[in-house]
Amino acid sequence: MYGKTILIVDDEPRTREGIKRIIDRWEEGKHQVITAANGIEALQIIKKSKVDILLMDIRMPEITGLELLEIMKNEEQSPVVIVMSAYPEFEYAQKAIGFGVINYLLKPISKKELLDVIEEAVHIVEKRERVDVIEKVVDKKLVDAFDKNNQAPEPIRKAIQYIDINIKKELFLKDVAEYVHLNPSYFSVLFKEQVNLTFSEYITRRRIQRAKELLITTNIPISEVAEECGYKTTKYFIKLFKELEGTTPNSYRKQQY
Repeated sequence: MYGKTILIVDDEPRTREGIKRIIDRWEEGKHQVITAANGIEALQIIKKSKVDILLMDIRMPEITGLELLEIMKNEEQSPVVIVMSAYPEFEYAQKAIGFGVINYLLKPISKKELLDVIEEAVHIVEKRERVDVIEKVVDKKLVDAFDKNNQAPEPIRKAIQYIDINIKKELFLKDVAEYVHLNPSYFSVLFKEQVNLTFSEYITRRRIQRAKELLITTNIPISEVAEECGYKTTKYFIKLFKELEGTTPNSYRKQQY
């Protein structure tokens, strides 16, 4: 997954910059760390660009941390949030947790405590991203095929496992049939009967699903995506992708951001 954007919001310049320095040393250029001096500045940043992790003081002038959380919720902004406070304000903490805050840190915050919480937040963001990718790339016909595969005869289960492992390679019906020790004609009929897709339809859909995953989660060129999905020519890959998805791989990638 791509690097994350971490926004630190605190009206105390020394605290804000001190936290930024600690995170900068830890993240070693993998993530983008930005700061805001108050809630209004933070809102302007959040409206302009995607913020993955928000680390903020609960007590700020103009807009408090809780007010900022409420505004974000109403605008359907959902970064992973960590709040900080110099006081053990349990009422604030309770309300913050109600807005989905993952941790409530008491100042002064130790370096270890800060980095442990940031690491946890990165893991939560990555988990969310994986779920988003699955929802975006899922092919209902493949889901049905996988459901049926659980009850399918062993040769079909083995064939699907073999196809998934070797999706980057050339795959021929006779070779897969031989791998599962079945006559090619019988294997073809049994596959269609069990999976509700022909052998070639299944492979095409599986390859396009893999392509969508790569288009969303990487920056690799379209030609490399085609190669990773078992297509020797980019032109043929684009043609198949457009037939199945109604758009080109490049347009599909742009639509996800």
